[in-house]
Amino acid sequence: QVQLEESGGGLVQAGESLRLSCTISGSISNDPAVHWYRQAPGKRREYIARISVTGVTNVVNSLRGRFTISRDSAKNTVYLQMNTVKPEDTAVYYCHIPRLGGRDYWGQGTQVTVSS
Repeated sequence: QVQLEESGGGLVQAGESLRLSCTISGSISNDPAVHWYRQAPGKRREYIARISVTGVTNVVNSLRGRFTISRDSAKNTVYLQMNTVKPEDTAVYYCHIPRLGGRDYWGQGTQVTVSS
């Protein structure tokens, strides 16, 4: 069993920066691949970033340059650095581990609200 917990969300003003954390716990022996998704009100959950088991990263083109994904293996934590946030970044942000032991894992999400 694996547990994911997102943290770091909150209410911020446009132009500010925020760092979200995804802490991984449970029965896992090495760094998994981790994705970040977000879901705005009334919209589908969308993929935004990933980090592979080897540390290769990807951020969707629309967010590249503002968002960065990284990992601290010693802390079992994956981060999403959000810079120059915009009101359209308002969403619940989720971390996700795909296909670990044949199933997907999701955190509970952390709310990010950006005011203009």
